[in-house]
Amino acid sequence: QVQLVESGGGLVQTGGSLRLSCAASGSIVFIMSMGWYRQAPGKQRDMVATITAGGITNYGDSVSGRFTISRDSAKNTVYLQMNSLKPEDAAVFYCNAKVVTTGLRQGDYWGQGTQVTVSS
Repeated sequence: QVQLVESGGGLVQTGGSLRLSCAASGSIVFIMSMGWYRQAPGKQRDMVATITAGGITNYGDSVSGRFTISRDSAKNTVYLQMNSLKPEDAAVFYCNAKVVTTGLRQGDYWGQGTQVTVSS
């Protein structure tokens, strides 16, 4: 099993910044990619940013240029630096990891979510 623990959410004013962290632990052999998704009330869960084991990043159109994803492979941790936050960025942010676990099984894992609120 793999556990993802997120931290760093909270309340911020429009134009402010937040940094999310997500640490993966458990029966991990290899992390293929990690990423962040978000879901606002009544909306679908959308991709915010992802990063592969090789460091290739991908961003959703609405956050490109404002958010930066990075990782510390030694700590199995991914970060999301969010700048110039807007009210429409408010959502529950979920960490995702695509992992090869012991027994060479591939799995898709999710964190419990962390709330980001942006006041206008």
